[in-house]
Amino acid sequence: MRIVKSLRAYAGTAFRWQRGRQGTGYDKMLLLTSRWPLPFDSYLIRYPEGSEIPPHTDPVQAGRHYRLNIILKSPKSGGEFVCAKPLFATGRIKLFRPDACEHSVTQVVGGSRYVLSLGWVLGKNAT
Repeated sequence: MRIVKSLRAYAGTAFRWQRGRQGTGYDKMLLLTSRWPLPFDSYLIRYPEGSEIPPHTDPVQAGRHYRLNIILKSPKSGGEFVCAKPLFATGRIKLFRPDACEHSVTQVVGGSRYVLSLGWVLGKNAT
């Protein structure tokens, strides 16, 4: 029964644009998620012109939260990911701990920004 409820919830939200949590103008589309064997989610994130994300962290109840962001399309300016201590970063690839490191996105100017975002949580004893 729990599996059926999970599948219905997924079907009701997957592949549909939803407003982002920060209320700053970005949209997200759930692509795939699972709670077992490794809790993870994957989203396509759209940042239209004028959107931004203020500095914040994303706490989790237990374990360590990791997120890999792959920038698919950059705007003409702005839309820069800011994180003081990423685990790995190139121009288009960002791996970081959103629960442990404050992060943000500067205001998008001149176009839009699209990001493929993959996140997962490892247990308390994982490294």
